[in-house]
Formats: sequence, structure tokens, C-alpha cells
Amino acid sequence: MSMFILVSGPFTDGRVWNEVVGRLRESGAEAHPVTLSSRPEADLETHIEDVVRLVDSLESPGELVLVGHDYAIHPVLGAADRRPERVGRIVHLDAGMPQDGDAALALVPDPSVHELLRAEGGPGPVPSPGPAQWQRWGSTEGLSVRQLELLSRLAAPQPPRTLTQPLRLAGTAASVPSSGILCTAGGMTVELVEALVRTGPPQFRKLADPRVGFFELATGHWPMVSCPDELAEVLLRAAAGEGRRLTVPEGESPFLGSFLFDTPERPRVRNGRLDLHMPKPDPGGAQGPRPAVLFVHGGPVPPHHEPAPRDSPLYLGYARYAASLGVVGAVVEHRLHGIADYAQSADDVAEAVELLRADPRVDARRIALWVFSGAGLLTADWIAAPPPWLRCLALSYPILAPLPGWGAVGSRFRPVDALRAGGGTLPPLVLTRAGLETPRIAATVEEFTAAAEETKALLEIIDVPHGCHGFEIHEPTDESREAVTRAVRTVLAHLEQPS
Repeated sequence: MSMFILVSGPFTDGRVWNEVVGRLRESGAEAHPVTLSSRPEADLETHIEDVVRLVDSLESPGELVLVGHDYAIHPVLGAADRRPERVGRIVHLDAGMPQDGDAALALVPDPSVHELLRAEGGPGPVPSPGPAQWQRWGSTEGLSVRQLELLSRLAAPQPPRTLTQPLRLAGTAASVPSSGILCTAGGMTVELVEALVRTGPPQFRKLADPRVGFFELATGHWPMVSCPDELAEVLLRAAAGEGRRLTVPEGESPFLGSFLFDTPERPRVRNGRLDLHMPKPDPGGAQGPRPAVLFVHGGPVPPHHEPAPRDSPLYLGYARYAASLGVVGAVVEHRLHGIADYAQSADDVAEAVELLRADPRVDARRIALWVFSGAGLLTADWIAAPPPWLRCLALSYPILAPLPGWGAVGSRFRPVDALRAGGGTLPPLVLTRAGLETPRIAATVEEFTAAAEETKALLEIIDVPHGCHGFEIHEPTDESREAVTRAVRTVLAHLEQPS
């Protein structure tokens, strides 16, 4: 017999699970909904203790299934970390993958909440949503007007420190099996998760563990209200260890594998977050300042990951390839560790640009920026106010609008909006587009190319029809080699144009 502990997201309490609890109990399972403390002084630690107390109070012949919806995955993981011997499975119900040190605020989609919690004099409780405001916290598809009104009547303000206090994990529950239930109306699908596992940040690769199973529900963010029957059925299947498993071939990561060219190592100069890979001197011995390409790695990438992005095969490969063709190949290691870090990351890139331009071996008037994947959002700054020395802006399989669940990304980082606003004379754009891109990412690229056409931006597209996200570190093909060669030589040609 399964025994479920059900913990819901912000503003809601145990009553939101009423219909699901009934279905689970009818099936013979035990179900215990949790009402987390709503005292203004409560913090994440308070909520972890709420769950731990319930775990300790239950006498069960088997192991518990802890279900965390939205924010509640934080206290659920905290409780599992303290009582791993009691927990048989952790279920992420339309929830993220917080790590040790993460605060729940990073995944809050409503930007007004971020402003509220940064208010002078200290933040107060986050007001509970009215019926028309729930959509700021997730997709409301499947909810009737009556159900939205009911949610608001049952809601309570969210204590601010529950969102800002970092989650602390000792790692004792790392081996507990887990399940992910994705509510697809919000945009997240198993297909997108699989793409992130295959070519995204390294922390996603743990989702390919055989102990992890996935389910989809074709509804919005509150399935316990919009489809309680379906949710109860999926929870029972998750408890039984069912679910779709993800597989990832070895080496399919920009931080692993091999670059598609065998690029010779060049002298590397490290200056803080910036690495410069230097070209060979001219045959006659003269060595004037050279143009430079600054490669900006994708992300988010967790801090202290090994290998670091600038030491990974993908970015080493590009920088060395550029250096072999006579320009300085530079790589910046910026601090895009989570989706709330884009402003910090933008500062790191701007600082690296200034260091690069100040280097006497670099021609400060001829610089290209080349961004990858999740760093695509950083291009908004350079599109909004393009400096005269920026000769080219290159983008490889970029993410050009925040993905589902990326509500913590500030409005500043919207490349399409910046393109349409037109802040100056835009440099040429070189876009490498993967034909097998994940649909959600591909849609952001399509929107960007449409805006470029509307604004008559100089955009050259290099298509890789059989390439997927991060195709350069997969098994090389003539198509992929040709695409990279063309992209690099196109960028270098723009650098050689006279002022």
C-alpha cells in the first residue's frame, strides 16, 4: 500500500488536494495533505519542519511517497534529505530541480514578486492572487472561473522568507528514486526535458538515471484542481515505479565528447574570467593587434562544475579554431548558474569585453561576440545599444526568449523586443540554426528571425538540417563540419571589413 504526503505550492494549503485525496484513498492508498505554516515570520526551514513532523508522525509498513508541487518541492526535498530512510520516492509535480543553495525565488515567474522582495525596509508577505492573477504563477488552462475563485478564497499570503531562504541539502536523499509530472499547458514536455538532458547544462544529466520516471498531464499548473482523477492515477503509477525513462548516449554534452575538428592547442592567456587563445605570429615576425572573437558559453551551468565551460571541448574547440585562422579566440566564463543570474552574467560578459579590448594584442576596433544556447538572451543588451567596434554578433542554436518556467528572467533580456526597438546601427548577425532543435527553443528562434526580417537587420542563417542542439560535439558529419567552417569564416570576414 502506498502512502502519499502531498504538499502544494505557494498560497495554497492541504484543502487544494481534497479531490485527489479522495481518489487515492478509494484506490486503497493512504494520502496525507500538508498545510504549511502561513505565519509571516515562517521561512523555508519552517516548512521543511512542517513536512518532517508529518513524516515522523506516520506509522507505515512501507516507504512514503513525497509529492512536491511548484514551490513545495523545496520543503519536500529538505524533508527527504533529513529522513531518507523513510522516503521511497520523491515526485516533482510541475516543479523544478532545486539544488543545495537554491532559493525558490529563482523559479517564481511573476516579476512583480521579485521587485516586492527587493523592496527597501524589508519584504512583507506576498499577497495571494485574485482569480485573474493566478496566470502569473503558471498556466491556468483547465481551470474554470469558479475554480479560480475557489483558489483565491482558500489562498493565504506567502511568507517572504520561504521564497528567499536558500535550500540546504546534505545529499543524503540523492539516491531516492524520483518522478517528474509535467503539466504540458505550461510549455514543459518530456521532449524538452530530454533535449536538456542531452545537450543542456550538466545538472540535467542526472534525469537520465533509470530510477527517474516522467509523466505528462495535458493541463495547466494546478492539476489537483483541473484534473484530479488523472493526477491520482499518475501518482499511483509513479509510486509503482512506472514512467518514461530518458536515455542519453555517452558524450552528448558540450562539456564532454570531442569537438568536430582536431584543433591544435594554442598559447592560452588567462585574465580573470577571460581566456585568450593566441594566433601564430606573422611569418615575418611582426605581430600587430589582431581582431578577436569572444565566445560566450550557454547555460545555466552550476558553479564549480568540472570541466569548467572554458575548459570544455566545445568552447576550447571554437577558440582554438579561431586562433588557427589568425584571430584571437577568447572565452569568457560567466556566472550564469541559474535563470535568475542573467544580470550578473551580463556584467561578467561586459567586463570580459573590456579586458579583451584593453589587451594590446587585440584590435579593440574589431570584436565579434559569439553566443551559444542559453546565453542567447544576453544578446539583448548588445542589440539594444550596439557599440561601433562590435563587427558581428553570432548565435549558435540560441535561446532567444525565456522558456517555460523562466519567469525569473528580467524583462531586459528579450532579444526580440530589443531588435524591434532598434537602438542603433546593428552589426551583421550570423545565426547557426539546428534543424533538429527542440520545438520550444526553435519557436524563439523563429520569432527572432521574423523580427529581423521586419526590421531589415542583416541576418545570415546557416542551417544544419540534421543537427541538434550542441551538434558540434556529436559524431561529426560533412554537414556539421561545413556549417561550422562557414560560420567561422563568415564571422572572420566581417571582422576584416574596414571601419
